[in-house]
Amino acid sequence: MTAYASEKPVLLLKKLGGLLLVIIGCILTATGVEYGAMALTAGGIVLLSIGLGLLVLKIIRRNHDMHR
Repeated sequence: MTAYASEKPVLLLKKLGGLLLVIIGCILTATGVEYGAMALTAGGIVLLSIGLGLLVLKIIRRNHDMHR
């Protein structure tokens, strides 16, 4: 993946934040399923969804800028 000099540190934080939310969401979901904790599972799914949403939005924005 190519990094552009025009990217701001905020965009990098969004990428890393999204990735971190996906990882934490997976861990919480797996832990919740293992121990039968519905609240932990639901919280993990919410974090996983938010993280995936951030990453998908970043990809859509990047591809939209390339087609201009």
